[in-house]
Formats: sequence, structure tokens, C-alpha cells
Amino acid sequence: MLIDLNGATIYAYTGGKAFDAAKPTLILVHGVLNDHSVWILQSRYIAHHGWNVLAIDQPGLGRSGGEPLRSVEEGADFVLALMDALKLERAALAGHSFGSLIALEAAARAPHRVSHLGLVGTAFPMRVSPALLENSVKAPMQAIDMVNAFSHSTLAPPPSSLGPGTWLYGGSRALMRRVLASNTKENVFHAGFKACDDYRGGEAAMEKVACPTAFILGAADQMTPPKAAQALVSRARHATVTQLDAGHAVMSEAPDGTLRGLMDLLRR
Repeated sequence: MLIDLNGATIYAYTGGKAFDAAKPTLILVHGVLNDHSVWILQSRYIAHHGWNVLAIDQPGLGRSGGEPLRSVEEGADFVLALMDALKLERAALAGHSFGSLIALEAAARAPHRVSHLGLVGTAFPMRVSPALLENSVKAPMQAIDMVNAFSHSTLAPPPSSLGPGTWLYGGSRALMRRVLASNTKENVFHAGFKACDDYRGGEAAMEKVACPTAFILGAADQMTPPKAAQALVSRARHATVTQLDAGHAVMSEAPDGTLRGLMDLLRR
């Protein structure tokens, strides 16, 4: 699905179902150097079980045009503007990593417009090591290898994700390289990491969220360890916390658990 937003074309994967204004809508927001495809199992299932799904490519990445997001606050404004463009009064939001901060900030800015909030692989503050920030500029391929080493706790996914024989490290590296190359004007790797590292509003935002919230975390996550989400968990109302046997790449390492967590949230 292509959406015209402020003169730019934004791509959203709909899980194989046409958008239906009569159905409730879930917007899925990916993390740094990812795209809509990281939600492939979850988006297809939810789209075939009563919901519109919009798994977006962030502006300036993948199939989406426009300028890349340079802050969490810009990301929140983008999500709310996307809802305006589609005339959505309310929607559920779920995000992973950088995308979780964007979803959180959007839910805080417009609590009456967000029906459910899913925070996957989240943390606050979401600090990025100086070595990763530096390498995202000076040696991005090396930084991609570092991120993938920290993000995965297993070599291959269970069958319900990408299928037997899939190599999670290799597939994720290929995706990150492709997304990095999709914007030749700006280093979107560094911009995304810096946006995570710079964000200071997480605790205040969490206190403004009025809807049910689900934290879906990887027990073996080295990028955003479960303990790093506790500042948000302690301030959340109507919250559930699920720890899955996975690293930071929760959607591909624990696809069924992530799906169950999101479906449980949407039923609340």
C-alpha cells in the first residue's frame, strides 16, 4: 500500500489484505536499518484475523520516500500524520527498538488516538555505545556485524518464521545492508542510532499513555536487556510484560511468542 504524506510516498505492507476502513488498524514501526519485512509472520496473521495492518517502511528507507527520521519526536509526528492522511481517528501502535520509542512518544502525544501500545525489544534510556556510534559512520559494515552479534541468540529461526535453513545472522545483515544502501544522501544507520541515544522523554511519555501496554522482551537481548525496560514498566498503566527466549531480534527468533503477545494485547 502506498500512502501520500506531505509530498512523499510512504510504503506500508498490509499482510496480503486490502485496507478496510471499517476494521481496527495496527501500525507496526520497525527499528534502525530494518524495514516492514521484520514483521512478516505477525503482520500476515493479524491481517487475516480482523485487523488492518500497516507495517511501514520509515521515511527515506526501503520503499518509502521523504527525509529520514532524525529523532524519536520526528517519528511520533510522522506516525500521527500518517494516521491523519488515512483518516484514522484511532489505531493500535507497536514498535521494535527505535520503533518502540516512536510508538511510545506517539501514544503520549495523542493518548486518545492510540488504542493499544506494543513495545518490543524496548529500553529507556536506549543508550548506544560510543563504539557503535563511531563505527556506524566510519565502518558501517563492521557496525552491522557488531549489531547482529549482539542482536541474536541463535543461528536459525524456528520453522514458523522464515523456514528451515534460514540463517538469521546472514539474513539480518543482508537486510541492513540493503536498507543502508536505499538512501544514498544520508547515513540512516548513524541517524537512527543517534536518535535512540538522544531521546530523553521516555519516562514522561510513559506516564501519559492511557491505553493497555504490552512489553515483549528478549531474555537474551544484549542490545536492550529486559532490565533496561524497567524504568518504563514501572510507570506504565495497564501493562503486561512477556520475556521470550530470544535476543534483540525478537520477531524472528521468537515469532510465535511475539505474535501471541501482540494478539493478547489487541484482545484487551
